[in-house]
Amino acid sequence: DNSEAGISLVQTAEGALNEVSAVLINARQLAVHAANEAVNDEYMLRADQQEIENILTTVNRIASNTQYGTKTLLDGSKGGNGVTTGENLEYVGANERTKGSGRRGYEVMIRQAATQAIVRGSLALDNNIIDQGEQITLSEGSKTVTFQTIKGETVETNLNALEKAIAQAGLRIRMNRTPQIQTDANAPQILEFQHKDFGSEHSFRVSSTTTGLLSREGDVYDTIQNGLDVQGEINGEEAVGKGQILTGGPGAQKVEGLQIRYTGEDVGFSKDDLKLMPLGITKEMNFQRDLQNQSGKQTGSVTFSQTVLNFQIGGNAGQTTILAIQSMWAKALGRGVRNNSEFESLQDIDVTSSEKAQDAMRVLDRALEEVNATRARLGAFQKNNLESNLSYLRYAYENLSKSESVIRDADIADEMTQFTRNQIMMDTTMAMLAQANQRPQSVLQLLQ
Repeated sequence: DNSEAGISLVQTAEGALNEVSAVLINARQLAVHAANEAVNDEYMLRADQQEIENILTTVNRIASNTQYGTKTLLDGSKGGNGVTTGENLEYVGANERTKGSGRRGYEVMIRQAATQAIVRGSLALDNNIIDQGEQITLSEGSKTVTFQTIKGETVETNLNALEKAIAQAGLRIRMNRTPQIQTDANAPQILEFQHKDFGSEHSFRVSSTTTGLLSREGDVYDTIQNGLDVQGEINGEEAVGKGQILTGGPGAQKVEGLQIRYTGEDVGFSKDDLKLMPLGITKEMNFQRDLQNQSGKQTGSVTFSQTVLNFQIGGNAGQTTILAIQSMWAKALGRGVRNNSEFESLQDIDVTSSEKAQDAMRVLDRALEEVNATRARLGAFQKNNLESNLSYLRYAYENLSKSESVIRDADIADEMTQFTRNQIMMDTTMAMLAQANQRPQSVLQLLQ
């Protein structure tokens, strides 16, 4: 009965998550529609935004009202909750294997902050290079921008046009502009491009016609993959860094699955540290840091409380399993997506402009990933923990019933043996008594 009730609870949560996923897909379709700037007017964008706000209200309603009995399942009360102290630290999430920290919390030490892949040319873009018809190419994944300089125009005009082309192509690359361009539109400028996402897995490629303007050799691609992942410890145990996210590693005694984000940036490095790389080669940039945490001192702490669902799946003490379900509130979904619109979560998305709609799609994609990941975990938990245990219990019950039947059969056979023995003994006794009673009768007949 316990396993069957557990399956019903999980199916209740999964059904609600299915509805959350469906409405988020509708919201993404609205964001795609709003991004079509060429055909949308102000009123259409407002209508799209209003519908998205209604969808977010629906998501929050599902999160607050999904219950099994009196237990609310999707409001975050059946998963871990954490709070960080210290600058640039944010709690991200945890799983059911993460242990509660108590009031003292877990100490967090950061040895290396995450950085973004970045490239800086060694030759400045000037009017002479522009008038020669310079070609600059940037590529990220399947997206590519090929820009031809506009002859006769200023350096500022060309950089503005290049920046616009990058944005229109949807590349996750930003151009770092220097303040000099604010005073002189024709001042020569060193080109510098930086990936918008942190970590070693993000890269892009660049090339320029002129050697040193952007690429090391003219018309040859350079792969820029010099971003670094955050490195550090949680509760004295080495954690796994990916971008800005630090996660308690598998097998960690207490902090397995605990995730925090460190948004601090390294300081005190020179632009001379930015080196170009040959095609296909990853160069690690070791900046000289002036951060206190480089010496391994405490950066902050995270206080974590675990409120998972406990399932009793066996008939004996200790035969339990646990499940955590993350919050499905809009403010808890889609966090940590870097975007130009500064959306911190799904709750903040806005589609009243093409750029905001593009960023809203990124946040919605992250939210959908989180919802689908939770659905997958629930499905795996139901199949591997509850249904398999239920099958085992049914098999065990069947075998116990068979064993009991065999035992009962053996008991009946033993009782029949005892009954037959006793019956024989009784018959023998009766026969002996009958013989004994016949002797006095025989003597009496002789006397007569």
